[in-house]
Amino acid sequence: MTQLSFLDVDGRPEGLRYEPAFLSVEEAQDLIARIAALPFRPFEYQGFLGKRETVSFGWSYRFDGTGLAGAAPIPAWLLPVRARAAAFAELEADALVQALMIRYGEGAGLGWHRDRPVFDDVVGISLLSPAPLRFRRKQGEKWQRFTLQAEPGSIYLLRGPSRTEWQHSLAPVTSLRYAITFRSMRTNA
Repeated sequence: MTQLSFLDVDGRPEGLRYEPAFLSVEEAQDLIARIAALPFRPFEYQGFLGKRETVSFGWSYRFDGTGLAGAAPIPAWLLPVRARAAAFAELEADALVQALMIRYGEGAGLGWHRDRPVFDDVVGISLLSPAPLRFRRKQGEKWQRFTLQAEPGSIYLLRGPSRTEWQHSLAPVTSLRYAITFRSMRTNA
């Protein structure tokens, strides 16, 4: 395979879709107010606490060895956003079974990773401040890289190679940021 086999014609990882103005300013403000009131807890990873804070709905993935577990149902106020996110991803709304709310305080980021294989498509919505969503994949001895500036009110989809062949991370943010991550479940998980 050539180097371009996992890239779209515009240089993005194949399967990465992005829409910069998915939410109106009013919709974003309403979501921010609702999300800010959630009972966030520091993200836990193998006994360590991260700078970002999270709340899960539908399903939760725990990194303490227990893995996937049920969580509180997705709240009614989030269902219309889930339906629109699903339409963006060309999925049925019910296919997005997990909603992860994330609060990134100043200096919080997200290390290089791929989402757990139990999940399939990943749909993210960025709120409050922009964030550089970075992608990389090993290409011989070097890393192939791409950065998407996720603007407030934007949405992105990770599917196919952008989800399975590339790692992604978020550089530490310079001001408060919220994110909504919807995930579908892999059918052969």
